[in-house]
Order: sequence, then C-alpha cells, then structure tokens
Amino acid sequence: MIKITKDILKQVYLPRPAESHKYDFGLLLVVGGGDFYTGSPALAAMAAFRAGVDMTHILAPKRAADIIAGFSPNLAAYPFKGEIFDNDDLATLLAFTESAQSVAGEKTAVVLGGGMGRSDETKKAILAYLQQTKIKAVIDADGIHAVSANLDVTRGRNFIFTPHSYEFLTLTGRDIRDAKLEEKITAVQEEAKRLGGIIILKGSVDVISNGFEVAIDESGSPFMTVGGTGDTLAGIAGALLAQGVEPFLAAQAASYINGKAGELAAKKFGPAMLATDLVDFIAEVIK
Repeated sequence: MIKITKDILKQVYLPRPAESHKYDFGLLLVVGGGDFYTGSPALAAMAAFRAGVDMTHILAPKRAADIIAGFSPNLAAYPFKGEIFDNDDLATLLAFTESAQSVAGEKTAVVLGGGMGRSDETKKAILAYLQQTKIKAVIDADGIHAVSANLDVTRGRNFIFTPHSYEFLTLTGRDIRDAKLEEKITAVQEEAKRLGGIIILKGSVDVISNGFEVAIDESGSPFMTVGGTGDTLAGIAGALLAQGVEPFLAAQAASYINGKAGELAAKKFGPAMLATDLVDFIAEVIK
C-alpha cells in the first residue's frame, strides 16, 4: 500500500520547456452547475488553474454561467439553453469537446457533475455524452448519480471517480459509511477493479485505488467539511489529467494537493475557512 507524501509533486510537476505553448499543459472542460449550485464549476475551474492547467472552459445552465462569467476574468463560461443540462444541450457539449480536442489533442479532459442536479433528463444526457466521446474524465457529485444507472458507460475507461461515502454507496451499492479504514481500503480496491477506473474515496483519510494498487492520503483538516472542497479536488484531478498525468498518479497527487491546501487554509482561518481559501493555498503546496 502507498502512503502519499510530498514527493509525489516531483512526479507530476516537471520542468517546463522554454518553448512551451498554450494548451501544451492542458485544456479542461468543466461541466456542471444549475439554478442553485452556481459555484461548483467555478471552484473546480479555479482550482484547476492553480494546479497548472493552461485553460478551462466552463459549460453550465444560463443562470450559473452568467454568474460564473462575472466571478473572475480568468473564467470562460458558456451557457446551455435551459435551466438544466439535458438532451437539447448535448450537441453543444459534444461540439465543445470536439473543438477542445482539435486544439489540445490528448491534453484534454473533462470534470463532470458538480451541481448539475439529479433530474432524469440530466442523468440521461450525461450518459449520452459519455457514450459519444472518448475524453478523459473526472466524474464527481451528480455525475456519479448519473453513471450509477449504467456503469457499462464508464467501465474500463480509466475515469477518476471522486465519491464521499454516500456517493460510494450510490456508485457501488456498498455501504461503508461506518466502516473501519481497513474495510474501506478493501471495498475501494474491489470496486475500482470492477469499474475499471480509479476511485478517490473522500474522508478524513482519502483512499485511492485503480483496482490493483491502493494509496492512502492522510492530509486534510476537519474544517474541510465546508462546501466546495470536493469541487476543488475534482478540478485539481481534472487539471492533472488534462496535462497528461497518468490517471492513478493524478488521483493521488490531486488528493494530496487538495488536502494540504486545506490544511494551510484551515491553519489560517479555522472554522471561518472557505473553499476559495483552499484554492488560494494550492500554489503554496505546489511550491
């Protein structure tokens, strides 16, 4: 079993060639948000930028996209047609994906699910999207609820899933909410192997597995229960995927970076900590 330390940063952050160009270090699509959870895609995208990705494109329902576009000049947000992501928006998302892959090639990934909602229309559109594209993906939050209805869509595609214990139950049917760490390790390894992907089980100790190897990350803080720290984790993981980092390594590094940034933010702010504070400390962790 692997115990993640700061040494992992040396494996994912290598010296950049002087002749580097835009998109050499990734283009990340962030798909999420809705009428209520408008901040989720913004947090993921800001964390992704701090984790080193060259560019993010956010796609969200109109209210969320309009709010995100005014949140920071760093963020480019495009609105879907309706109040939720559904089949009417599928062509738009596929076109954005094709365009991203045309300019960034293999240095493209998507973070999918944060704040999207769990309507039947949205779930069906998420599944249809994944069936029609081969993009590397981080499946988070409501995306997990969508793919749990048809795991054949994701099986064997080396996606990164980022569930907390209840979402793990939704994804796998296994209830580990009160399990000991050893039981969680076994369950995550077995289910990652069954899915053919990578699972980051979020908790006081993160458990990460690709179905064969298992890593644990003890970084973090109890103050990371604040809303949005799961979105930042997904954004960091997506940024590393887009930069070409192998998925299991990307998952481990993302867990460590997110947890350590949370530690630093909690040390400064304590119970007043916000997810945006965590984003600001990502640079300190990488440095």
